[in-house]
Amino acid sequence: MHPRHLSINDFIYHLPIEKIALYPLVQRDQSKLLVYKQGEIKEDIYKNIAEHLPKNSLLIFNNTKVIPARILFKKDTGGTIEIFCLEPFEENKEYTSVMNKTASAKWKCMIGGASKWKEGNLIKKINLKTEEVILTASLKEKLPDAYVTEFSWQPSHYSFSEIIEQAGEIPLPPYIKRDVDEDDKERYQTIYAEHKGSVAAPTAGLHFTEEVFSSLENKNIKTDFVTLHVGAGTFKPVKSETMQQHEMHAEWFDVSVSTIENILNNLKENIVAVGTTSLRTIESLYWMGVKSYLNKDCTINELEIKQWDVYEEPLSKQSIHATIALTSLISWMKKNDLQRLFTKTQILIAPGYRFKIANALVTNFHQPQSTLLLLVAAITNDWRKIYEYALKNDLRFLSYGDGCLFLL
Repeated sequence: MHPRHLSINDFIYHLPIEKIALYPLVQRDQSKLLVYKQGEIKEDIYKNIAEHLPKNSLLIFNNTKVIPARILFKKDTGGTIEIFCLEPFEENKEYTSVMNKTASAKWKCMIGGASKWKEGNLIKKINLKTEEVILTASLKEKLPDAYVTEFSWQPSHYSFSEIIEQAGEIPLPPYIKRDVDEDDKERYQTIYAEHKGSVAAPTAGLHFTEEVFSSLENKNIKTDFVTLHVGAGTFKPVKSETMQQHEMHAEWFDVSVSTIENILNNLKENIVAVGTTSLRTIESLYWMGVKSYLNKDCTINELEIKQWDVYEEPLSKQSIHATIALTSLISWMKKNDLQRLFTKTQILIAPGYRFKIANALVTNFHQPQSTLLLLVAAITNDWRKIYEYALKNDLRFLSYGDGCLFLL
């Protein structure tokens, strides 16, 4: 069946509100880990994950960093306007450049209380390095699903990264119904978070500690990193009856040629994606390699993966081995003098999808009626059995909860 015709009603399960983890465990690697392999379920904790992975595996992590994307402005009338930064709206959307911009920056945003902001600018005063900074927000354009907001600030020599770190709040997921506290600044980040840009954490990685990384190294399990900036669309439920009417969220990723070469050199081993974002990234790399193989003169825009690309011609008819696809992508990057591939993917991984790169996935337990649950169902028809086990055995769900290791 083409994923267009999948009914979301087949991906519903009852998630009691008390099963949703509102707070993380104090010790990251003490979270429970379900291990699923060939129909069998085992239970352990993340601290022991290396024991369940084959030697010489390569784990791919997403090293994006969550930004304090929620900025609250007080109106003169006393009302509050919340601006939620989604992604840059600059000509150059490369996140590092945008985060380093001084004086002003444009972002695509969601706005809470937009009806109250009909005209004029919003002002917020913050303190940076012992001096007062005036942050101004101007509404520039209404998009079908968001707004374009221009931020400017005086003194103008500060970077947008410095401004938002001081002005914003960490955006906890909508299902964590509590106020953000000081601990969230550290706990809603992976310990290896590096590149700022996400509005949601790649939550599978929240369980990894330095001790876990040491245990991986001791077993000769290799690690590498991609960057995919997680957007708010990751929480978007599927509200349409079938997937035909649902628009998958697109996300920007940044991967070095050396990482792609590392994946290529380890294809004969187990490639383990830590998190659905890492999985979507490395599977997208395969299909981008196929596109570069079919058209060696393609542009970077033509490499982008749209929602249905991999299920329809010409890609759906291809049986190109991952070695050839990744070799082609590397050649295309070198031909175009690119050391890093910065582009976006809208790939939808759903039942019927055949994995090209990944042999295993580490991930949390996901919401019913979500594209993330569709991804899990693409890995195994036993997803319902696994989730029922988790519910009956008091595992904790969603971003701050426990997780699974799926060995394909």
